[in-house]
This record gives sequence, structure tokens and C-alpha cells, in this order.
Amino acid sequence: MKSFIFIILFSCATSILFAQQSVDTTFVDHKYKEDQFYFSITYELLGKKPKAIKQSGFSSGIHFGVIKDMPINQRRNRAIGVGLGLSVNSYNQNMLISSDPDGGYTYQIIDESQITIKRNKFTTYLIEMPFQYRWRTSTAQDYKFWRIYSGIKLGYILYNSSKFIGSIDDVRLSEIDDFNKFQYGLTLNAGYSTWNFHVYYGLNSIFKDSAKLDGKAVDMNSIKIGLMFYIL
Repeated sequence: MKSFIFIILFSCATSILFAQQSVDTTFVDHKYKEDQFYFSITYELLGKKPKAIKQSGFSSGIHFGVIKDMPINQRRNRAIGVGLGLSVNSYNQNMLISSDPDGGYTYQIIDESQITIKRNKFTTYLIEMPFQYRWRTSTAQDYKFWRIYSGIKLGYILYNSSKFIGSIDDVRLSEIDDFNKFQYGLTLNAGYSTWNFHVYYGLNSIFKDSAKLDGKAVDMNSIKIGLMFYIL
């Protein structure tokens, strides 16, 4: 994955250098900024997961919101961005979450030789705040440009759920206490005009230490890879 991200960044940086040669920077509009709505579709990966946990099917995420642009240089092509948005993230995998008689939760790997899985996933619904350092080749007269936006995203889980459907009784749970309410991670958006590559790397675990699989904490983080669309 590191090599793939490096190739993307190298390609974007090379394109930016060529694009800058033809950009007219003589005109400055002191009111110009890039306030934007954003919409993202991502593939959800579980990082640092135990070997027994396997993802299946397509785990997807949908993210949307708005970002306030605050330019920090005269040309106004460098800025700080602060946003607010919503996010829905589903993870298809083979770990069954169930409740126990004491009001807690148990975590176990589904034995697919004995149990058929039609669907098994957990889902998180978050309110998010992205913070970005924004670098672009834009001017007040050019609305199609190259960009590299890097930063950090803070998230708070408003609601969570888990669903198993298979050859045994369905198991549906919600508001599971073992999820970490606060989520945060690094972000990178790079591309041209409306179309942009997006990656998020979670810096903390999806679950609290109280969530244990075979006596060990389920210490998995979220990795999201997809497309980011910016709309003025």
C-alpha cells in the first residue's frame, strides 16, 4: 500500500509542476477561496486485525459534508480547511458479535464449516470534523486544478450496529458499548478538479480493550481507500 500511495503522490506532484508553468498568477482576488461540499465513496479495510479475522464481500463507506476554506498566502492557493460531515462505514467479516447473559458482549470467529454466513457485518455512523492543509494550483479564474490536501479527521460514533444472518438464528445488536466513541486518523486527498484519490488511516482502535477475541483485545483500526468528489 505504501508503494501505491507513493506512486499517486509522485504522479500528482509531477503534474502540478507542469501545470504551474501555464497558470496565470498575476490576477489576485482577495475574496477568492475554495469553500466546498465533499462526497466520498470508500472501500473499508480492517488494519492490524488478528489472523483469524477475514473480510469478505465489499465493505463500503459513504462520507459527505462541507469544508470552510481559509487561505494563508497572497495567491490564496494555500489554505487551512475545517469541515463538518457525516459518515457511514460497514465492515463485512467473519467475527460474530453476540450478547451474553451478564449484559456484556462476546466475540468469536464463525466456523464456516458448520455455519453458513449470508451476511455478517458491523456498521458505524459518525459525525466527523476534517482538518486539512490545502495546496492547489488554482487561481480565482481557474476552477479546474491539481490539489494535494493532507490532514487529520476526528470522528464521534453516534450509533453502531452489528448484524449476522446465516444458518443459525439471526443476531442483531445496536449501541454496543465496546466501540470506541472517538475515532481519529490521517487523511490524504490528491487529484485533479472534481476527481480525487482519498485515503484515511485510523490512528486508534475501532474497539475498546474490553472487546476480546480468544482473551486478547480486538485492536483493529480503520483504513479507507476511495474517491473524493469536491463540489463548489
